[in-house]
Amino acid sequence: MPANNAFSTLRHADFRKLWMADTLSILGWQIQRMTITWHVYELTGSAVALGMLGLMRFAPIIFFGLFGGVVADRGDRRKILIWTHIALMLTSAVLVFATASGWDTLAIIYLVTFASAAINALAGPARQALIPNLVPRNEIAGAATMANLAMQAASVVGPAIGGLLIATTSLAVVYSLNAIGFTAVIAAAFLIKARPEIHMHSERGLQSIKAGFVFLWQTPILLAVMGLDFIATFFGAFTNLLPIFADEIFGGGANRLGLLLSAPAAGAVVGSLVFGLMRMPVRPGLGMVVCVIAYGACIVGFGMSGSLWPAMLFLAGTGAADSISMALRHTIRNLVTPDNYRGRIASAHSIFAMGGPQLGEFRAGVMASNIGAPAAVIVGGVGTILAAIGAVRMVPQLKSRLADMPEPTE
Repeated sequence: MPANNAFSTLRHADFRKLWMADTLSILGWQIQRMTITWHVYELTGSAVALGMLGLMRFAPIIFFGLFGGVVADRGDRRKILIWTHIALMLTSAVLVFATASGWDTLAIIYLVTFASAAINALAGPARQALIPNLVPRNEIAGAATMANLAMQAASVVGPAIGGLLIATTSLAVVYSLNAIGFTAVIAAAFLIKARPEIHMHSERGLQSIKAGFVFLWQTPILLAVMGLDFIATFFGAFTNLLPIFADEIFGGGANRLGLLLSAPAAGAVVGSLVFGLMRMPVRPGLGMVVCVIAYGACIVGFGMSGSLWPAMLFLAGTGAADSISMALRHTIRNLVTPDNYRGRIASAHSIFAMGGPQLGEFRAGVMASNIGAPAAVIVGGVGTILAAIGAVRMVPQLKSRLADMPEPTE
C-alpha cells in the first residue's frame, strides 16, 4: 500500500532504525563541524584559513569518493557502515586528545578534517545506496525526504548546542560528544534485518568506476541535476565566513555563530516538513531549478543584511529552498538508478554535491579577504541565480516529467 506521505516510511522497521541513528550521528557531526570552524577562527582569525577547511573536506572526496562507490556496489553495505563509523570514532578521539593536551595546532585540525572526510567518502555511498533497499520503490521519494529531514533537524540543534557548549565547557568536551552518534549508526547497522543482494560485477577497479560514469553520461537527467547542484553550491557557499559575520558584523561570539549556523537548518526543517506532506512535483527537475533560484535570492538578502534577525530570516530561506531541492535531487537519482549502480552514482553525486560547496568555501574565503565578507556573499548569490537560469535553458532534460522517468533495469 503506497505511503500517504513521507512520514509513513517510518513504519518500515529497518528504515526507522537507520533514520533514527543517522539523526544522532548528524547531530554529533554538526556539533563537531561548528566547533572545528570556531576553533580555526580562534587560532588564526583568518578568512583564508577558514576557507582551507573547505579544501580539506573536498580533496578526499576526489581521491576516495569513487572508490567508495565501487565498494558500496560490491560489498555488504551494512558492514561498510559499521567499520567506517568505528574509524570516525577514532578521528574524534584524536581531536579530544590533541585539544585536551594543548597540541591543537592548525595542522592537526586540518589532518583530522581530511581523514574524516576520507572515511565519510566510503561511508556515504554505502548509506545512500542502502536506504532504497529498506523501503518499497513507490516510497523511495518519501524515504529521501525523511533522510533529508533527519539531517536538517539535527542541523538545527547541533550548532546551537555546539555554541552553548563552547561557551560553557572546553573544546575537548564538545569534540567527545561526536562519538555518541557514530555508536548509534554502528548499533543500527547491526540491528537491520534486511540483507540486500551483494552484486558481483565483471568490472574491476577503474573499469568499475568507468562503468558508473558511462551510466551517468547516458542518463541526461542525472547529469543535469548533479551539474546544477555543483555550480549553484560553488557560487552559493559561504558557511565558513559566518564566524566573521558573527564577530565583526553582528557583534557577537560563539553563541551568535551558533544561531547563524542553526538558522538555515531551521528553515530546512520547515521546508522538509512541508515538502513531506506534499505530492511530488510533476516536473521535479524544474522544481529543483526554482528552489535554486530562491536559494540564491536569499543569499543575496543575507549578504545585504546589517542586523542579526533579518540575516537569520534570509538564512532560514536558504535552508528551506535547499532542503526541497535536495529531496528532489535524491528522489530523481534513486528512481532512475538501478541497485547495482547506486553506490557509484551516490559517490559521483557526493563529488558534485560536496565538491561544489567545499571549493566554494575556498572561493568565498579568498574573495572575502579582498572585497570583504558581505560583498563576497552577495556576488556568490547572484552567481547562483544566473547558474540556475542558464541550466534550465541549456539542459531541456530538467523539464522532464516524473511520469516519463522509466523504472531502471539492471
